[in-house]
Amino acid sequence: MSHLADWSATRLASSIASGDVSAVEVMRAHLERIEERNPDIRAVVSQQPDSVSLAAAEEADRRTASAKAAGEPLPALHGLPTAVKDLMDVAGLPTTNGSAAFADAPPAQHDSVLATLLREAGALIIGKTNTPEMGQGVLTFNPVFGTTVNPWDTTRHAGGSSGGAAAALAARMLPIADGSDSGGSLRYPAAFCNVVGVRPTPGRVASGRTGNAWTPHGVTGPMARDSADAALFLEALSVEKGVWPLSSLPVHAARPVELDGLRIAWSADAGGLPIDPEIAAVHAAFAEQLAGLGAIVEPGEPDFAGADEAWETIETFEFFLGGHHAVDAGATGFRPDYLRNVEQGRQTTATQLADAYERRTRAFRDTAALLERYDVIVLPATPVAAPDAGLEWVETVDGNRFERYFTWQMLANRLTLTAHPVVVTSAGFTADGLPVGVQVVGRHGRELQLLAVTRAIEEATGWIARAPSF
Repeated sequence: MSHLADWSATRLASSIASGDVSAVEVMRAHLERIEERNPDIRAVVSQQPDSVSLAAAEEADRRTASAKAAGEPLPALHGLPTAVKDLMDVAGLPTTNGSAAFADAPPAQHDSVLATLLREAGALIIGKTNTPEMGQGVLTFNPVFGTTVNPWDTTRHAGGSSGGAAAALAARMLPIADGSDSGGSLRYPAAFCNVVGVRPTPGRVASGRTGNAWTPHGVTGPMARDSADAALFLEALSVEKGVWPLSSLPVHAARPVELDGLRIAWSADAGGLPIDPEIAAVHAAFAEQLAGLGAIVEPGEPDFAGADEAWETIETFEFFLGGHHAVDAGATGFRPDYLRNVEQGRQTTATQLADAYERRTRAFRDTAALLERYDVIVLPATPVAAPDAGLEWVETVDGNRFERYFTWQMLANRLTLTAHPVVVTSAGFTADGLPVGVQVVGRHGRELQLLAVTRAIEEATGWIARAPSF
């Protein structure tokens, strides 16, 4: 592929560092691609003027020349354009949170922790990516910027809450993008858009959250077009920051992975959750494909009993922690589901919270014990393919009805409770050509080894290399 916006992040970073291409050339290619495709996808929002982004690229090229002359290394993401999910502050850009309550927010004065990490790693922030209101749910729509649609079929959702990031990656508008996840927010969109999403071990990527800054519930992680790019991105974000809680995990190097003999615990439905028959058929074919490549695929999953209730207790309590100040101050414009979550969290009792934390501890230990016997656990990423863009959530799967927006997310929610790293990658496609993903769970703190596994799977199967046509 000759267009620079179609190159991988690893190839771009290497080529910029060597001087084979300039950061300005790379920036122009991505700005052109955004201009061409973003009006139909609505993934990148609150974009910097092109002149500002190009000036940043010119400065990156000057730094490249200076580093080469001095024989100094460049940071891992040097010169790569990216955009930050519109829940995180970027100096000079508004943070709307996808909410009418913050639609007129002024430009932020300071960078968030994530934006700081990106800049320190050499990335060039050109704007924001779209998200549902306050990051709520796994479909991206809001009253500020509208619905982000799927590059594979623009009548369908891209997923959420990191839907803008996933769609921008799939449409080859960005080489890397960040996501955040407490209930599938980077995993569902990755699966729907045929890109890679990494929910890392809590603490792998430093968080500047207020309230309960030590929680393992919500994390920030990389999204990319394949596992090689995701590993590059994750290493760049894995920086110990003593002033930020949960940011001092050691980074373990990955060893080479052969699929022949890889031990896989396979779960068809994460403890009995409904899966659309067509999606289940793709998963079954993928399991056969892995077995045909020499992997040892055996039934196995953690004990998920009681996990849904524990996740809901923690999730709504986190909404209360993050939202009650604005709600109590009289802010208006929030969607009813958001207010319901805040109020449900407000009513949480000490007993409910203690029981949920105890259940989370058991989920962690049960998953860790299973991974003593297997290299990874593989489960479905979503119960359906990308749904119609007009839906607020998927209400029915294989005859089972869901009454709230988060109840169809339990494939992801149950793994959140385990506090183990998860990588979403491709398992294949439906008959209509829509992506189908799987969640691959690895050992606590061993994300790079997990990404080595998913990279080996991707190289053997080829599914993740497919891109939508325009």
